[in-house]
Amino acid sequence: MVKSSAEKKIFLKKAEKIAFDKVHREKIKFNISRYDKAVDKGKAIYANLDLARDRAGYIKYKTINELERYLIEFEDNFTRNGGKVIWAADAREAINAVLKIARENKVKKVVKSKSMTTEEIDLNKFLSQGNIESVETDLGEFIVQQAGQRPYHIVTPAMHMSKEDIAGLYHRKFNTDENLTPQELTLYTRKLLREKFIHADMGISGANFLIADTGSIALTENEGNAMLSMSFPKIHIAIAGIEKLIPRLENLGLFWPLLASHGTGQNMTVYNSIISGPRKGKEKDGPEKMYVILLDNGRTRLLAKERQRQALSCIRCGACLNACPVYKNIGGHTYDTTYSGPIGAVITPYMKDLKAYNHLSFASSLCGKCTEVCPVKIPIHQLLLANRDDAVKNGFYTYFDKASINISTKVLSSRKMLDMTGGKMKNFGAGIFVDSVWGPRRELPKFADKSFSKQWREKHGEK
Repeated sequence: MVKSSAEKKIFLKKAEKIAFDKVHREKIKFNISRYDKAVDKGKAIYANLDLARDRAGYIKYKTINELERYLIEFEDNFTRNGGKVIWAADAREAINAVLKIARENKVKKVVKSKSMTTEEIDLNKFLSQGNIESVETDLGEFIVQQAGQRPYHIVTPAMHMSKEDIAGLYHRKFNTDENLTPQELTLYTRKLLREKFIHADMGISGANFLIADTGSIALTENEGNAMLSMSFPKIHIAIAGIEKLIPRLENLGLFWPLLASHGTGQNMTVYNSIISGPRKGKEKDGPEKMYVILLDNGRTRLLAKERQRQALSCIRCGACLNACPVYKNIGGHTYDTTYSGPIGAVITPYMKDLKAYNHLSFASSLCGKCTEVCPVKIPIHQLLLANRDDAVKNGFYTYFDKASINISTKVLSSRKMLDMTGGKMKNFGAGIFVDSVWGPRRELPKFADKSFSKQWREKHGEK
């Protein structure tokens, strides 16, 4: 048995605060309602959505189970295309690889397209420590970077901010008019970032998919910033988790529409790029050097779990976050992890530390909505239960947890004990074992003086 982790205490404190923040609730309710309408429309393009999800789930899970083979195939083909593959066991190795490339090429300015993998390794922080300017070029990522925050959501980094919040932020950071409209804010950002693209020494991106048979990375976006991050600078580094593989180029015809419809409700994302290496011969666009950093960082620990490894099939659409009643109440920042919501609660305990982060798997109602909306049919709510089972088997619970379960199991499984304990005793017991976790903002319901069975017998004259 262990004491509650520091991470769990922080999580509970943040959750208790944000869940009762009415302003935050209104912002999230508004933004997710717009998402829901768009996704309903986006899914309507499918004649048989369930079949598409079945096929995508099968391909991804099969690839995960044969990951070694496809990683080698990808490396061989990408190297043949003129690129270089770097293997990183953890965040430190990935950061050191980036810094080494930057030093060798005297890089001072970096532009970044949206990438949760670079958030995972906290790349901007280490680039800054190396006196390298790193600018996020996705609008949402740029906004949260200026606010000194981490992304709130896998797909929509600034979901928690209203247009008034963003206008106020720009006023403080750039001395713009505090009443700028969303269109004016976007145009201001576009003009500012154009200069960053032109003068950047290196571009860094993630990868939505790694294509094994062509040795290519696939990137999908709506703003064109990823294309500029790859094509303007002389050096391009793509940092991708080893699980991002798909076997063949033709698989994109299945995965790109699923990612678009479930991520943003579009039929297809505006810009979809396939990059196979540095520019060749007389090509005018593209980098002179290209690297792909294949990041493990705990993924092989998850891969070793026969049940939970299916979570590595995730294509990062964010649908499970938008569907989750817990996420909608406590928000993305409460999780204090790169990957939040239901899928984050499954993968984080193994990518980081089960002892410190197992509480995330318990922060769920197990309603199953996350599983219902997943485009690759990951049984997320079942994997959360598997995580809970692992936590208990490893002894990651407190004395209070054990005592409350043992006592409640004994009482609730005995009709005699339930009838023997009156309302006052039940209320007293609930006050000891339940009230502290029920929270200070809710009133604990009171037990009746007599149990239901006792009232039934009295009503019908039974003994």
